[in-house]
Amino acid sequence: MKEVSPDPTGPDALPGDRSARPSLLPTAVTGMLIFLTAEVMFFAALISAYLIVSSGSSDWPPPDQPRLPALSTAFNTLALLLSGGMIFHANLTYARSSGSSRRTTRLLLTAILLGSFFVLFQGFEWVRLIKFGLTMKSSTYGSFFYLIIGTHALHAVAALVVLVLVYRNLKRKTLAPENFWAAQVFWYFVVGIWPILYILVYLN
Repeated sequence: MKEVSPDPTGPDALPGDRSARPSLLPTAVTGMLIFLTAEVMFFAALISAYLIVSSGSSDWPPPDQPRLPALSTAFNTLALLLSGGMIFHANLTYARSSGSSRRTTRLLLTAILLGSFFVLFQGFEWVRLIKFGLTMKSSTYGSFFYLIIGTHALHAVAALVVLVLVYRNLKRKTLAPENFWAAQVFWYFVVGIWPILYILVYLN
């Protein structure tokens, strides 16, 4: 009688048997997606609160508060979107070259520089707004502005740090593909949520 081998993915599979637990996504990517799911809910709560307060106010933004630099920030938004495009093309060249390549390195560095420009430009605009009287304590409008946009800026800085680490490992040819994918997911989140914040906060 022919002996049937046990199914390694069945109920009798050992807990430590990795073959019994196939994964569609690398662990680093899965962890990043879980983290970003929580961040999406956090931003959704901030945006909901902002919309409720702004819709209940007859004067929004308050007439005694400086207007936000929508036009210059639109230019800055373009820089951030371009950085996302650079990351996308860096991923394509990385996959085609099966690892490190000069083109991948250049594209990734360009994305980092564009992202850094975005953050520095935002900081410059903040300094100007503070000089004009828009602060966390000047009004509810100011509090919401710095809370929402500031939270995004913190995420952008954290994502840039991750990209710099990826760039370093790419140069050293020690970059694990799953870490590159996780960094991309983080940066796509930063890039993707910004147009929503720009429209709601700067153009509302």
